[in-house]
Amino acid sequence: MLLTILVLIVTWYASKYVTQMLGRRVARRFRRPSVSRTVLRIIRMSVYGVGILFIIVYIYGINGTNIVLSVTVFSAMVGVVLAPIVGSVISGLFVLADQPYEVGDMIELAETGQRGFVEDITIRYTKIFTLENTFLVVPNGSMRERDVINHSAEDTRTRYTLDIGVTYESDIEKARTLIENAAREIDGVIQGGPDIRIGSSRYPAAPTCFIDQFANSSVKLRLRYWTRDPYKPLTMRSRIQEAIWKRLEDVDVELAYPHSHVVFDETSGELNVNMTQESTVEDRPPRAPAEPEADD
Repeated sequence: MLLTILVLIVTWYASKYVTQMLGRRVARRFRRPSVSRTVLRIIRMSVYGVGILFIIVYIYGINGTNIVLSVTVFSAMVGVVLAPIVGSVISGLFVLADQPYEVGDMIELAETGQRGFVEDITIRYTKIFTLENTFLVVPNGSMRERDVINHSAEDTRTRYTLDIGVTYESDIEKARTLIENAAREIDGVIQGGPDIRIGSSRYPAAPTCFIDQFANSSVKLRLRYWTRDPYKPLTMRSRIQEAIWKRLEDVDVELAYPHSHVVFDETSGELNVNMTQESTVEDRPPRAPAEPEADD
């Protein structure tokens, strides 16, 4: 027992030393942090496996036949009981190979709308550090089946939209100009420059405001703007709306809100109404008691 404990301690220090010695070489060989971490984990587990095999063969004297039998039984258990874990491991290998996201990327789960930074990618799960300061651990099998939006891949510039409604009496052209200028003055919004290319299309880098539609009670304007990083979309949106509010406050542009006007004219017709007061029980006069009827 003492010799077993000694071998386990030596194995633990040996695995730590080997991973430290090969850490930089593996990092230079594999540029992606997720792949390099996985390779180092495999190396560490291999050292552990050598130590355990040494304990089984040389300390306890178990021969090869028993080992093969044990491995066969263990494989059967893996096939029956641990199939989901094996599936997650295989999915993790696909995640590492397909490179949909990387450690440090900001991703969003399309189904739930949760956003966060990828903290770690293993062959079994993906750990996400959410914007609510919590950890979200998702099995790789589930990650492969989900729609994942990567906000940090290659180019962190992200385009957002903001819908604004103004009244029909407003100066639409002035409103569009003021809204665009309000967005330009916010720190973090791309103010101008060359067009941003996405695939075969090019989009203006500066904020642009378009007439989206003529609604029932307002003219819908749509502001499109680009930000340098996608990490604080709500803060950026709030600052832009505050700047728009201040710019439109002292000009002949009014922000619309749902309201209705009721108009009566000569085509409305007439309605005769007869107002009567309904008497209550207290207002009614007391009824005289009925006289007893005479017997025949």
